[in-house]
Amino acid sequence: MVIEEWKKSGIATKFPTYRNSGLVTTHSWQLGKREDDRAEGLWRIHDGIYDFTEFIDKHPGGPFWIRETKGTDITEAFEAHHLTTAPEKMIAKYWVRDAAEPRIYTLTLDEGGFYKTLKERVRHELKTIDKKPKRKSDLIHLGVLVSLFLFAIISAKYKSLVALVLAGVALCWTVIVSHNYFHRRDNWQMYAFNLGLMNFTAWRVSHALSHHIYPNSYMDLELSMFEPLLCWIPNPHLKSKAMRYVSWVTEPVAYALAFFIQIGTRIFYSLRHTNIMYWHDLLALSIPVSIYLGTGGTVGVLACLRTWLAMTSIASFSFCLIGLNAAHHDPEIYHEGDTNREDRDWGLFQVDTIIDRGDLKWSQFLVLTHFGDHVLHHLFPTLDHGLLPALYPVLYQTLDEFKGHLRECNHIEHMIGQHKQLLRITPNPKPPGSGKKVK
Repeated sequence: MVIEEWKKSGIATKFPTYRNSGLVTTHSWQLGKREDDRAEGLWRIHDGIYDFTEFIDKHPGGPFWIRETKGTDITEAFEAHHLTTAPEKMIAKYWVRDAAEPRIYTLTLDEGGFYKTLKERVRHELKTIDKKPKRKSDLIHLGVLVSLFLFAIISAKYKSLVALVLAGVALCWTVIVSHNYFHRRDNWQMYAFNLGLMNFTAWRVSHALSHHIYPNSYMDLELSMFEPLLCWIPNPHLKSKAMRYVSWVTEPVAYALAFFIQIGTRIFYSLRHTNIMYWHDLLALSIPVSIYLGTGGTVGVLACLRTWLAMTSIASFSFCLIGLNAAHHDPEIYHEGDTNREDRDWGLFQVDTIIDRGDLKWSQFLVLTHFGDHVLHHLFPTLDHGLLPALYPVLYQTLDEFKGHLRECNHIEHMIGQHKQLLRITPNPKPPGSGKKVK
């Protein structure tokens, strides 16, 4: 089959099936990946086919990661989520056969390449670095979680607009900090993510398995789920130049409604197709219930619901303002259609799709609440953000050896760059690191 020129991917030999779905969801992404990945109905790692059926409930990280990836190629996810050598040795007993066809993904994870070299150095560093910052991350998470309920109650009881805004911001921060936890083995902190009407289970697919592995590509679900409202891929077939200017107008509305759109889409898909709702979706209702109980029932049910919806909208707007202007969108950043660097190493690809927030590095609180230390987080998502600063020396050393470059800017520069990227329809003809910026 001849692939239309605009559908050719820079990281795969096939245009992803899920992008042909009428309604793009995590479930349609998973179905498409199972159709595309040449995993032969089992699990694929590099060129091997494995049967982890008996291992699902034994997996130290929880059954979700194995159960939900059956029928797909999990090569990059396996490498990024396991820092020790033990899993590589353990999976040998689950090997079934060599894959019948080559992988569709063209990024590499070669021994001696950038990522494998960096991973080995990080593994060595982790033996000696101070682990106390992990405890600080836990305290920050608990602090913002408690504060959102306190501010919500104060807002309703005293009809305070200031408290309402603070409750919304605290909810936003709780969701962002909780994202630090759902990349790991199952834990109670990840459930706090659901307070924002989103769901950590869905985000383990859309964020951890899609966006983190294939950022800024056709396979990145966090791009396609915003289309056509917001389109960052520089391709006029996806959105015309004129309609991209409209995005500047619709963007604030999309920000304020993003949380509601997420749960609305999942409810609609569950009613029309396959259920993708969970019992823990009900956790968000703990906020209006707490408001009602915290005010001693003096505030009516409708008033409690209004406060909850208002603070959730504020949280949604804040989350998008921070998240969509945090790392990935600028004309200098690689997006699908741009020219790739010659070295196809997966780790270097991650670096090429990110410009870090240099204005956050002095504060662990700001890093946690604003998606900071983004390059290292993408490369090693299971590590607590509190540990990442100690890894910069080996990151810089390895980048120098492999001709990579860690780029940084502040939040205002990111916002400007993100809006320029929304308008860009011309792919960058120069590979990353060339210094040429597409206007």
